[in-house]
Amino acid sequence: MADTGGTGIGSVLVAGRGPVACGVIRAAEALGVKTVAVHSASEAGARHVRMADEAVLLGPSPAAESYLSVPRLVEAARRSGVDAVLAVPPALAGNAELAASVVAVGLTWVGPPAAVLERLGGDGVEPASAQGFLAVVTPDGLRHVTPVRRDRDAGTARVSWTPPGWPGDGGPVLPRAAQRLPDLGWRGPVTVGIDPDGELAEVAAGLSLDLGVLERAHGVDVVDLALRCATGRLRPDPGTAPRPALAAQLRATLPPGTAGRVIGRLPDLDGPAAADVRAVGGYAPGDRLDGWYDALLATVSAGGPDLATAAARAADVLTGLPETGVPHDGAAVCEVLHRLAAG
Repeated sequence: MADTGGTGIGSVLVAGRGPVACGVIRAAEALGVKTVAVHSASEAGARHVRMADEAVLLGPSPAAESYLSVPRLVEAARRSGVDAVLAVPPALAGNAELAASVVAVGLTWVGPPAAVLERLGGDGVEPASAQGFLAVVTPDGLRHVTPVRRDRDAGTARVSWTPPGWPGDGGPVLPRAAQRLPDLGWRGPVTVGIDPDGELAEVAAGLSLDLGVLERAHGVDVVDLALRCATGRLRPDPGTAPRPALAAQLRATLPPGTAGRVIGRLPDLDGPAAADVRAVGGYAPGDRLDGWYDALLATVSAGGPDLATAAARAADVLTGLPETGVPHDGAAVCEVLHRLAAG
């Protein structure tokens, strides 16, 4: 398939699942890039599979034998004839072995090179430090730098937002190690955690759930930027003024290992990169929620003239959801959003 979006990539294997993979597939389609999804034996009918142009079975249900298997992912990419591989979760995007193996079979790896991942850790942890920042790393420096604060639940960021006063108070103070990312060879999106002493805590590749904050703050599409970084086709920075933004996650609260079935429609709002609110659901009514995997149901990101407005917009999307068929943490997430909306 020809690349009609100017990214230099005509087709991509999306290594991941759930709402974030659905969002990547939707964004790639808008760019004119053909998508190939991957799935385990128990998720042949999953929403990300239905959305993609093609799909490849990786293996049995356990993630180690399917979604996280480097040999099976590389073979799926080779057999499907794609140009590139975009790994969605940090567990894959930060995997140096996967990055090296993709390049070894002649395909484009959308993310930091294997040598850089080896040097910087690439441990697959999605940063959940109480503070951090997001950016797109280019040879010329950091673009779209966006500070974030995080509300955490059991070590997972539940709501992330730009600090009050930003962007009027200028850019964030970055740890020296983070400022060196361009020189170290990191390319593409990065999610960074900063410890209480202001030092670098975590660095993650992939499309972290926080990156919705960057998208709504700057009116950009992170998938487009990631593909362009991989092919050296970044366009000049439009220089648009950033605005306050936040991102929230809706998770099922089923006991670990318990399956369920979604019966109600989850938030799903598409629109241009500059839209005030975007939401991506990982399931449609009737879809099975597999007990093997992380039960992220949907992601919502919002921007506005101030943080309170952005929080209110996200809360409107998550308040009064129809019966979903599975328990979720929507009430707890909305409590955080309502506090932010109230200043």
